[in-house]
Amino acid sequence: MTYIIAEPCVDLLDKACIEECPVDCIYEGNRMLYIHPDECVDCGACEPVCPVEAIFYEDDVPEKWKDFVGANYSFFDELGSPGGASKVGKIEKDASFVAALPPQEREH
Repeated sequence: MTYIIAEPCVDLLDKACIEECPVDCIYEGNRMLYIHPDECVDCGACEPVCPVEAIFYEDDVPEKWKDFVGANYSFFDELGSPGGASKVGKIEKDASFVAALPPQEREH
């Protein structure tokens, strides 16, 4: 089990969670952030600082955003576990489910 970033993060990329993460397991894709399931230590530090409430413990992801569980896992299929987001920087891709979403209208 891990924490999952869901739909409210798409096209927002606030990054407050990155600053709070003690193990550097939140990676930046083109349209959203992703939590590495093998690197996350389930501390929950990221959840309360998310300004749009996009972060959930995996078992608590609302039903309407369940597809984001798979998206968070599949984002790392090719990348593997590099041992920290700061080592790789922004990754110029997204999980295919996220990439296919229409642009999200959000106030920044």
